[in-house]
Amino acid sequence: MTEAILLVGGKGTRLRPLTVNTPKPMVPAAGVPFLTHQLARARAAGVEHIVLATSYLAEVFEPYFGDGSALGLHLEYVTEEEPLGTGGAIRNVASRLRSGPDEPVLIFNGDILTGLDIEALVATHRSSGADVSLHLTRVEDPRAFGLVPTDADGRVRAFLEKPQTPEEIVTDQINAGAYVFRRSVIDTIPVGRPVSVERETFPDLLSSGAHLQGMVDSTYWLDLGTPQAFVRGSADLVMGRAPSPAVQGRCGDRLVLPKARVAPDAKLTGGTVIGANAVIAEGACIDGSAVLDGAIVEEGAVVTASLIGAGARIGARTVLSDVVIGDGAVVGPDNELRDGARVWCGAVIPASSVRFSSDQ
Repeated sequence: MTEAILLVGGKGTRLRPLTVNTPKPMVPAAGVPFLTHQLARARAAGVEHIVLATSYLAEVFEPYFGDGSALGLHLEYVTEEEPLGTGGAIRNVASRLRSGPDEPVLIFNGDILTGLDIEALVATHRSSGADVSLHLTRVEDPRAFGLVPTDADGRVRAFLEKPQTPEEIVTDQINAGAYVFRRSVIDTIPVGRPVSVERETFPDLLSSGAHLQGMVDSTYWLDLGTPQAFVRGSADLVMGRAPSPAVQGRCGDRLVLPKARVAPDAKLTGGTVIGANAVIAEGACIDGSAVLDGAIVEEGAVVTASLIGAGARIGARTVLSDVVIGDGAVVGPDNELRDGARVWCGAVIPASSVRFSSDQ
């Protein structure tokens, strides 16, 4: 049995205002907290015991998931008193692991939506005899990521963080944020201080002669670190582009949760999710967006590639495109917001007070 550590301690700063009241892994995607999709995929791959490394708004996780039995898992929770980075968080929960020194431990991040074949990564780790195995994926523009060149056998040769010049871009393979550690390797990470696996642990292991193996898996992969990516990931889950055992039933253009009210002539397309108790009024058009629980979209509003927070209200005939509206915010009638605009939780925008212009 492979057990796992799930890193869910980040503050989700780039996702604000979505993460003002909710930790990033608990923001709903396709109708359930994003973390649900990760837990369900791990369970489907045979993982039974998962330790959640929590920090920001740590008190939210256990009341929702409990001991994990509803998902067929045994969950434990460990909270960092001070942020410890990825490596420090892994080391901080090591005492809860049950694996022997040479057994594999799966480690994955709470902000990556992926179709990774978890069982194949574990099998690669076992067959190669690696100390650490990494999921790698290929991207067209790797400048925002850490590059991981490998040799012909998949053995890692270097770690290159966020290269900028053409000379530095020696591969399109990036660190995709899921690993398998030999249990004994976790115990070598320093205790009680911040440690980055990407910038410290992996390079130090490589320089000491440890065996780090890369497995390229180019199935669906998306870093949900920005609001735009999060909305897209939710839509992809609804439409079946991103695999998840937590998405039940037929995939399609829309997912309407129980007790939501949608007018017969409202148009919901592109993987749109309507949360529980939300209200979508006559003539509203919502495409590729997420409307969270209890939000209201009034008559004739047009919402595209946007996220409407819980309890928010969008006024009649208002147009939103690629924006985030925080929990409880109100955008009055006849406004237009586009191109990454964010409205903070509880904010109020009066009627006809904002109009997007390409000249601005």
